[in-house]
Amino acid sequence: MMAESIRASDKMWGGGFAEATAASVEAFSASIQYDARLYRHDIMGSRAHARMLARQELITEEERDAILQGLTEIEAEIDRGEFVFKPELEDVHMNIEKALTDRIGLAGAKLHTARSRNDQVNLDFRLYLRDEADSLDGLLAETQKAFARQARKYLGAVMPGYTHLQRAQPVLLTHHLLAYVEMFQRDRDRLAGCRQRINVMPLGAAAMAGTGLPIDRHSVAEELGFVAITANSMDTTGDRDFALEMLFCLSLIQVHLSRLAEERVLWSTKEFDFVRIGDRYTTGSSIMPQKKNPDIPELIRGKTGRVAGALMALLMTVKGLPLTYNRDLQEDKEQVFDALDTVKASLAITAELLGHAEFKTERLRAATAGGFMTATDLADYLVRRNMPFRQAHGVVGRIVAFCQERSCELIDLTLAELRQFSGLIDADVFAVLSVDGSVSSRLSAGGTGRARVEEALAQVERLLGMAS
Repeated sequence: MMAESIRASDKMWGGGFAEATAASVEAFSASIQYDARLYRHDIMGSRAHARMLARQELITEEERDAILQGLTEIEAEIDRGEFVFKPELEDVHMNIEKALTDRIGLAGAKLHTARSRNDQVNLDFRLYLRDEADSLDGLLAETQKAFARQARKYLGAVMPGYTHLQRAQPVLLTHHLLAYVEMFQRDRDRLAGCRQRINVMPLGAAAMAGTGLPIDRHSVAEELGFVAITANSMDTTGDRDFALEMLFCLSLIQVHLSRLAEERVLWSTKEFDFVRIGDRYTTGSSIMPQKKNPDIPELIRGKTGRVAGALMALLMTVKGLPLTYNRDLQEDKEQVFDALDTVKASLAITAELLGHAEFKTERLRAATAGGFMTATDLADYLVRRNMPFRQAHGVVGRIVAFCQERSCELIDLTLAELRQFSGLIDADVFAVLSVDGSVSSRLSAGGTGRARVEEALAQVERLLGMAS
């Protein structure tokens, strides 16, 4: 049975309390089990803060040196796995500060001069997310490169493009693959914007009103690589917009991965049979020996709800909070950490899986043979002969109905049969009714024409540093 309270727990804030914190409160309120991962960034911020305090003559140079040495020793202990984090000290900040004070005495107790855990945690979180944004950008770039390599490998292969999951128009497989490169580039651009808003220094806001001590926020910001300092101390300590924005970026990245995963699941079925996923990235059935299941894409797809759920959870946490800091904000990091871990793992396995996927190009081309996929090309043909598009649309619709009655394709019709519907149709129409003719005609910027796709692929390779 849990004890009703814990004896003197060395709370750094406990001077005005007559009773020890209840054991149930200790267990319910501790965050060290997940925020311990911030230790490097907490120590980084404390080093910069200590140097600034010494420059401002709020501590002596000897005290500064003792603090820096102590922090270095503590960081090394944590790196080696020798440091014991104590749940009763609540969080990573208090654990490190208590260890420092135990190690160097009163100088350690001076480190918290002119700062609060409210601005300290904001600082640590921003430093951490800034590094994570850089890590994510690298993973996104590697995923783009995996797509670009496949796009180069299968340049020239034709496949059916889809709308409403129905065959629509023939396209190059490379064009399809490069669509994901564009998605992930937008993710990188969004992440870069998010990083800019993360990269603003909050330390100095203190509890919520700033401090009356003569600190130098700008010098701390410069040392830590921040481009600016926050402008309003009340906004600073209650602000988690940067964490919400990171969660939105993560959610959209995972949604893009999920769309890709859904295609891989569909395309690996016998019904589509467009792609073979390497055996190393599939699993079998416990009862059906013939099965090879696309478990990795399914798991990526399944984890999307988890990441989007983290965004919703933090939005709901923040929505009812008055200014400034409230303890509810302790719920921010667990959501962000889990979403980060999930997205980073999904990106890494996706890039790996892409490198071991084989597209069945003959099957892809065969799938373009039916479904009147060049009907739009026939309408464009009539438009080039000065027929209004709506009229051309109607003419081609009647031609398609004629083919359906006879169970044939557009390319199977004779010139005489086609001319029954419009005298504008001549013998050159058959060039546009072929799959290759359709693809090669799509030369508008961003289209699937071979020349446009080769240009787009070359540009992507240059962007990613892959150009030969």
